[in-house]
Amino acid sequence: MGKVPRVRLAHLPTPLEEMSRLKEAMKIEPDLYIKRDDNTGLATGGNKARKLEFSLALALRQGADVVITTGGIQSNHARMTAAAARKLGLECVLVLRGEEPSCKQGNLLLDSLLGARIRYVAAEDADAVEQEMERVAMELSAAGKKPYILPVGGSTPAGALGYANAFLELLGQTVEMGLNLTHLFLACGSGGTQAGLVLASRLAAPQVKVVGISVSRSAQEMKERIAELVGGAARYLDLELEVSPEEILVDDGYIGEGYGIPTEEGLEAIRLLARTEGILLDPVYTSKAMAGMLDWIKKGKLKRDDVAVFIHTGGVPALFAQSDTIAQL
Repeated sequence: MGKVPRVRLAHLPTPLEEMSRLKEAMKIEPDLYIKRDDNTGLATGGNKARKLEFSLALALRQGADVVITTGGIQSNHARMTAAAARKLGLECVLVLRGEEPSCKQGNLLLDSLLGARIRYVAAEDADAVEQEMERVAMELSAAGKKPYILPVGGSTPAGALGYANAFLELLGQTVEMGLNLTHLFLACGSGGTQAGLVLASRLAAPQVKVVGISVSRSAQEMKERIAELVGGAARYLDLELEVSPEEILVDDGYIGEGYGIPTEEGLEAIRLLARTEGILLDPVYTSKAMAGMLDWIKKGKLKRDDVAVFIHTGGVPALFAQSDTIAQL
């Protein structure tokens, strides 16, 4: 990975912390740790910083001066792409799914503060969003700009390398701390984060189970998407490695009513982490993933001598966009 294009955006390495008070409160046996990728810096932090180091390096190499990307109204990826663009001297256009709200809160407020130009696409249809991004790119090109389109979530083969690198970082930390890592848990949205972790784990520590807790799509769809990204990232590194969707671990049992809609279990996870460890989770991604990990443990899927690490992928600004719900905790 040292030979592929990369720009430095994240504050690394991020801490690996024990969650002993959570373990005590839940009366569970496996050891629990949390990888604080909410502390990567770059406009409040999150997992996207690692991906953007590799994906925006390609944009710069291609001579781009504007980056175009997409996501939901409260997209963490959109917020961090806007911040990274400013840091690298690029303009940023965000094509966001949904109606323009009357009041800008959470990530959307930060998008505006960072000076991103925002277009709203009311349709949830992915094709409509893709067409709008292409339309924006054509308009920019006609104006003499050099646009670069970055897919939703920054989930590209290059972006996945950010989490291949993160896995190696984490593995080094567990060795230094004398931990026998057995499980990784994370929120699974667009698949790029899990793809990078799977790629590196297969090469460096195949005994580690990387478990994605889906927040939106079916397990089968996510498995296929992640397997494709793993293969693409491996080819980007000139490695011969393919994984089948059946080899990917994704659990879609914690989505609830849909993407971005909090669940009771997720809200309880937010309350629990805040009041045992002083750690803030978000209502869209990490709360559902934490609820999933704790449920796996309750159901006996992890044993006493297992060591589980939760990847905190950030997203805290979304708390403020759902303040009425969070205030009830």
